Amino acid sequence: MRTAELLRAAHVGAGDEVVVPSYATAATAEAVRDVGALPVFADIDPRSLCLDPASVARAVTVRTVAVVAVPLFGHPADLAALQRAAGGTVLVLDPTDGAEEEGEEEEAQEGIARRRANAAYLDARLTGVTPVTAPGILHRYHSYVVRVPGNGRPDRDAFARALRARGVRCRVPVQTPVHRLPSFRRELWLPETERAAGECLALPVGAATSRRELHRLVAACNALGGLLPAVAA
Repeated sequence: MRTAELLRAAHVGAGDEVVVPSYATAATAEAVRDVGALPVFADIDPRSLCLDPASVARAVTVRTVAVVAVPLFGHPADLAALQRAAGGTVLVLDPTDGAEEEGEEEEAQEGIARRRANAAYLDARLTGVTPVTAPGILHRYHSYVVRVPGNGRPDRDAFARALRARGVRCRVPVQTPVHRLPSFRRELWLPETERAAGECLALPVGAATSRRELHRLVAACNALGGLLPAVAA
């Protein structure tokens, strides 16, 4: 179910506040605004990149009626912890609503299995970067996100350029946190959101990614070691 439909079904509307992540696309915040409510931004957990329950608890006010728990990059949010943080009167909404998992065709399930296998291959071999995932989670790997060590955005961007020069596809998953976009600008300090925006890079693990491509990716990342001050300059 789309986020706006989920909010309307929950009777969210004018005068209500809905807690959403800023480290994400703007689509969730736009959906909240589309139903007449106010998006309130909370910080993320550094291990999962999903909403941090402690930050959600600080963001909740008497007007808060819902939290949208975006499963970022295929990593599920901790719905139980978010519900405890938000309180018993606040709804915690999962945009996937379980329907995607139950209704997937066999071909889609095979694609997820292949992405997980590709991610496991990278997890076991990468040394130049740090994969971002919480332990014990059944990740769907819509994107394989890593942190590039160093001095934030300059080193991450230099690392990305060096990978591309070696024929490795990569992208910055979130260029600008939503709370800093002109249409949603808030005077907030969300430290983990800012850190992730400066350090994170998405590497290819799609079902069509070959073992040869994965090997080239590992060789390039490990050779670069995560730090490229000379390239950044």
